[in-house]
Amino acid sequence: MSTAIRHIHYKPADQELSIWFGPEGRRYKYSGVPPFIYEGLRDAESRGRFFNQSIRGRFPSQLADPSERKNRRWQAIRSAS
Repeated sequence: MSTAIRHIHYKPADQELSIWFGPEGRRYKYSGVPPFIYEGLRDAESRGRFFNQSIRGRFPSQLADPSERKNRRWQAIRSAS
């Protein structure tokens, strides 16, 4: 498991990839990500390397809303993994 990338989630209908980074769990959303890129990230031996080579700077991104509800949800996901 990557130490930089803690969790990933993909919405195929929207081509939206969410990536949670680092121990603090900041989530970024990447739009326009085709399914084969998500699958490559999901299956990569090194998710950090794959992210740097195939995603970073190639797709529009934004920091997701760090609301309290979403932070609680992240903590639940993090505890389960």
